Amino acid sequence: MPSLTDGAVRQAIKRVEKSGKQESLADGEGRGTGRLVLVLKAMPKRVTAEWMAQQWRDGKRTKAKLGNYPSMSLAQVREVFKRDYADLIQKGRSIKIATDTRPGTVADLFEAYVQYLKDNGKPSWIDVEKGLNKVADTLGRNRLARGIEPDEVAEVIRPICDRGARVMADHVRSYIRSAYGWGMKSEHDYRNASPRRFQLVYNPAAGIPTEPKNIGTRWLDEDEFVQLYRWLECPDTPVHPPYTRAVRLLMLTGQRVEEIARLHVDQWDADERIIDWSKTKNSTPHAIPVPMLAAELIDSIKPNAHGWFFPSAMDPTKPVSHNTLYSFIWRQPDRGVIPVVANRDLRRTWKTLAGKAGLSKEIRDRLQNHALHDVSSKNYDRWNYMPEKRTGMKKWDKFVTGLLNREQNRRAA
Repeated sequence: MPSLTDGAVRQAIKRVEKSGKQESLADGEGRGTGRLVLVLKAMPKRVTAEWMAQQWRDGKRTKAKLGNYPSMSLAQVREVFKRDYADLIQKGRSIKIATDTRPGTVADLFEAYVQYLKDNGKPSWIDVEKGLNKVADTLGRNRLARGIEPDEVAEVIRPICDRGARVMADHVRSYIRSAYGWGMKSEHDYRNASPRRFQLVYNPAAGIPTEPKNIGTRWLDEDEFVQLYRWLECPDTPVHPPYTRAVRLLMLTGQRVEEIARLHVDQWDADERIIDWSKTKNSTPHAIPVPMLAAELIDSIKPNAHGWFFPSAMDPTKPVSHNTLYSFIWRQPDRGVIPVVANRDLRRTWKTLAGKAGLSKEIRDRLQNHALHDVSSKNYDRWNYMPEKRTGMKKWDKFVTGLLNREQNRRAA
């Protein structure tokens, strides 16, 4: 059978329009194995024309749609058929597993990785997307992802480091390495369907050294804890009120800043005085009974119309971001009104002072949802430790209340 031409297609459309009968046009030979066909169907007001890859396998005929004519031209569909289907048919493999075999671009890889983070509920996708968007502009969005060399990645990171943003430079390195690592695995993961085949041979960011981690040791002593807490109750400078309440709740519970910042009405059980997160940073559910001081603070807050306890000042449909939550604190130490404190310092402070209050390290770890790596905890122990957590939080509440009252008595004297 001769190859199709645009003229033959137009004539066939007219025939089907007049006869009202379905017609199939084959592009060249191929019966017995498979070929490209155009299926014409008469509809009440028009004739539809669909390009199909057709295969005969084990005595059965299978079809896969490639597109519509004329939006996909004859030349375009031949290219797609040759690229994605012809080789499968020649090898006797099913066209049902056919995918777009074009190697993915840098933009394809980064967008697919961000979508993977979104689909898995990773809150980091927002920062990753911002970082990779800038990287894609520099490397070239339409370049093949497999064509990026390690020195090109290094040249993207170096200017960030040179301007003093060493932490950001390491974040960007991590984003690129993770995206390529995901791309290399996704092509062979039968559980997921990647929108592109990237044909990656190596990870160009794998050999770039990481920035040395600065392990923090800062924690607030009892006087500093009280000083910061009292300032947050009545700041001497205009501050969006939800932000000061969120930081006080961090100080009282020792939780991760992201999880307190995103506290939603659905997560608070006022009767039981429990905050319950269905998913956390380490991907495990987490629930804590809060001390009375924290329960009173939460109950004093009216969630906004979207259910957020701590909404963003810029967009009330979203919770405050963890970076914004601390930005107002970063501006205060120069004035000497509060002690110098950074993101993890409050979590470290809770861990330290709660130990002084008499809470065992095991209960402190469970209250802060630190991962427990021993075999017993990981694979066998399914007790929720809620009674032990309540006992621990009662000790902590008594300790903090004593600190705050002691400061008040000191002032009165």
